[in-house]
Amino acid sequence: MSEHDIDDDRWMDSSGITRRDFVRGLGAASIVGATGLSFADEEMDGLQAVDDPIGSYPYREWEDLYREEWDWDSVARSTHSVNCTGSCSWNVYVKDGQVWREEQAGDYPVIDEDLPDPNPRGCQKGACYTDYVNADQRVLHPLRRTGERGEGQWERISWDEALTEIADHVIDEVQAGRYDAISGFTPIPAMSPVSFASGSRLVNLLGGVSHSFYDWYSDLPPGQPITWGTQTDNAESADWHNADYIIAWGSNINVTRIPDAKYFLDAGYEGAKRVGIFTDYSQTAIHTDEWLAPEGGTDTALALGMAQTIVDEELYDESHLKEQTDMPLLVREDTGKFLRAGEVGLAADADDPDKVFVMVDEDGELRPAPGSLGERDGQHDPESSIELDFDPQLGVERSVETDDGEVAVRSVWENLREELSQYTPAFVHEETGVGENTYQRVAREFADADAAKIIHGKGVNDWYHNDLGNRAIQLLVTLTGNLGEPGTGLDHYVGQEKIWTFHGWKTLSFPTGSVRGVPTTLWTYFHAGILDNTDPDTAEKIRESIDEGWMPVYPEEREDGSWPDPSTMFVWRGNYFNQAKGNVAVEEQLWPKLDLVVDINFRMDSTAMYSDIVLPAASHYEKHDLNMTDMHTYVHPFTPAVEPLGEAKSDWEIFRLLAEKIQERAQERGVEPVEDRSFDREIDLTTIYDDYVRDWETGEEGALEDGREASEFVLEHSEESNPADSDEQITFADTVEQPQRLEAAGDHWTSDIEDGAPYVPWQDYVQDKQPWPTFTGRQQYYVDHDWFLELGEELPTHKEGPQDTGGDYPLSYNTPHSRWSIHSTWRENTKMLRLQRGEPTVFLNPEDAEERGIEDGDTVEVYNDMGSVEVQAKIYPSGDPGTVRHFFSWEKFQYPGRDNFNTLVPMYMKPTQLVQYPEDTGEHLYFFPNYWGPTGVNSDVNVDVRLTDGQSGSGDEQRESVGVRPAGGDDQ
Repeated sequence: MSEHDIDDDRWMDSSGITRRDFVRGLGAASIVGATGLSFADEEMDGLQAVDDPIGSYPYREWEDLYREEWDWDSVARSTHSVNCTGSCSWNVYVKDGQVWREEQAGDYPVIDEDLPDPNPRGCQKGACYTDYVNADQRVLHPLRRTGERGEGQWERISWDEALTEIADHVIDEVQAGRYDAISGFTPIPAMSPVSFASGSRLVNLLGGVSHSFYDWYSDLPPGQPITWGTQTDNAESADWHNADYIIAWGSNINVTRIPDAKYFLDAGYEGAKRVGIFTDYSQTAIHTDEWLAPEGGTDTALALGMAQTIVDEELYDESHLKEQTDMPLLVREDTGKFLRAGEVGLAADADDPDKVFVMVDEDGELRPAPGSLGERDGQHDPESSIELDFDPQLGVERSVETDDGEVAVRSVWENLREELSQYTPAFVHEETGVGENTYQRVAREFADADAAKIIHGKGVNDWYHNDLGNRAIQLLVTLTGNLGEPGTGLDHYVGQEKIWTFHGWKTLSFPTGSVRGVPTTLWTYFHAGILDNTDPDTAEKIRESIDEGWMPVYPEEREDGSWPDPSTMFVWRGNYFNQAKGNVAVEEQLWPKLDLVVDINFRMDSTAMYSDIVLPAASHYEKHDLNMTDMHTYVHPFTPAVEPLGEAKSDWEIFRLLAEKIQERAQERGVEPVEDRSFDREIDLTTIYDDYVRDWETGEEGALEDGREASEFVLEHSEESNPADSDEQITFADTVEQPQRLEAAGDHWTSDIEDGAPYVPWQDYVQDKQPWPTFTGRQQYYVDHDWFLELGEELPTHKEGPQDTGGDYPLSYNTPHSRWSIHSTWRENTKMLRLQRGEPTVFLNPEDAEERGIEDGDTVEVYNDMGSVEVQAKIYPSGDPGTVRHFFSWEKFQYPGRDNFNTLVPMYMKPTQLVQYPEDTGEHLYFFPNYWGPTGVNSDVNVDVRLTDGQSGSGDEQRESVGVRPAGGDDQ
């Protein structure tokens, strides 16, 4: 008999209480519960009233549940391997072999008693990672696809079956010379360097291709390598407390930097002014002293308007500009190129006078600029100096005698002043919507502050002209000399691209030293057909960049002129397929070219759904590894709190076992070593396991069998944890005891780590006078590459983005980061879903919604020429009219049609990010994974929104009719 067959009035217990009375009693109990009565008196005569709720009485067994939360068998230290820059140490409590709960650790060593305590670190997402350890979506066994990719049809296979199938495929590819058709994609080494290295090490030994990630996610700010010759060298967040003036520019700190937001708030308590520049009234804007809301895509115009105010009112730091920047350098007016010392008979003793630049001193004499690339040893040369023994002029307009005759020249400063003259208050207001007096006052305040800082976020990077936006915002800290001192700088915390323990990680990941790296954006779009689906000028420049060798594409072109297709892809620690901009083309053009896609994963995400073999990976609480971030200067570990669930194994063990199987099968098949086409090495599959577990630094055989040993390797072989000039070394056991502050900063950082002070970048250049690693040896705002000159971007300038991207539609499409997930991790977590609407949602301004007859909670279709997605509408008065916000990272399987937020984004990238500069050496801009390369772009896209068929425009009524609570406006 079912419950519905029972008449409620006849359902009665021995006390005479009906089911209806029981339910009413529960309602009453919620009202009188504080009195100690378990149920309403008149309905529950058979129950005992309690006068002393602290004493002994019946019905207290329920309390045991809460008592047991504080009863455990063991505690392990671990963290979370996600791309959030958080790097938070957690204690993981285990009872009866199960993870019971997690808790933020509170034992980070204090840097300085005058700074806010670094403890604790964490957020609501980390606090529910326990859910993933035993989640329904855990991958417990090796799986082989049986249906079409994405159908979700799988069969369970053994580890030996899976490894043998993969190994035989890899052997076939290498023996056929297609080793460069084997790709490995994994993001962010800092969050778990050993897990990153696990697959990268094997791919490197195979002669395969390692993919970039920082540019692919549109996290990389291309303006930083353009201007500073490096990127994302940031102050740790504790330094925010040292600032007098902070601008949060497109960085929604309270949502995306939760563990560090306290420093932003505390700085305000200490008297710092905080300004927010956001297109919407964001969760960070509400905590700022002032909010500026430029129109989407106009950040460059606003920054240049502020720069014009600083220059016009002479609020700039003249000595900083003369010594530290390219502003005094001379530029030929006929060609737009820098005047070179070799053209005017200077710097004859330099290695290359044509790469030495020219200034004018106080007496009007031409002088070679110290620190130019032509007189130093490569891009990074700490033995050179930019220190001046003369006073260069900033404002120069004159003629000079060259080998070609008399040539008119102007300084970069004069060229910049001319560019900035266009950004009048009226123009800036019309373009951005920001009040004339408001932005000028903020510019004056910023210039007047003793220590001013900009926290720069991804909101600028998502646009097509992101490089111009970056360069314009950087200009503000350069003009005011806010670099290289506590409380200053431009801090760009988007992703964890930089890893502190660099040498140990690099040699663990790429033991041969010969690396096939590829810019993932270019690789993806090239193989997905961008040359046939973009404008002719961009297609031509893509071809030129590849032909000139500025940007690599693999598999590389063969001697007969053919371009093989990629055949094999390993993905681990990331969700490549879900994050693919232009994913319609990726799914339809690129994915069919891949014969084998292997995903190593602890959960069934979108990439796993579209793979051929899925291997079960250990969760974050089931392995050994390290964790660090540029948000702080500590290192702490992962340790296994419990054994991996099911047949799961750590990333290191999985790739070690695969290496072992490849070696076994290669020996059985008697394969011969293959000569690498590009590098002086043989790819020998019969020894690949021995090579995998060997310590290539010391030569010790079998030294790297497990993740603990690999973690020790990283710490032992890194300057940051084992300084050459010190007897101190951080061991893995030290990190388990408590997080360890790193001892030093290696050569890839721009300052030292100092006791008692937060890390602050750029001191090598600003204080020690080393040349900046740019062509000119200075902060370089003028770029005289032919493409930059052709496109009118030799200086930062505001330009409209591409028109009609996605089609001629009236609304701008934006995909910001969400509070409720880290990329796609936690996106399907039940606890997180309950804190929001529980399904993909778009945020619409009330005006746009009313015009389309859309009400809060309606199911709508967001569409353009690329495709459409069905989502729930949320009315969002904090957003500007004309913009659709669709918080990104929802999995493809969370949409009715298996499309997602990237379905609406086409393939496009900016040609200026494909150059090598200087063209002959590339000692400034050259492809290096996650340093320089074309970024993915997901703004500048047009869409429209309409009600789906059958919608009446009353979403709340529809949801109430099926028993779903209508979502209000307070869930964000």
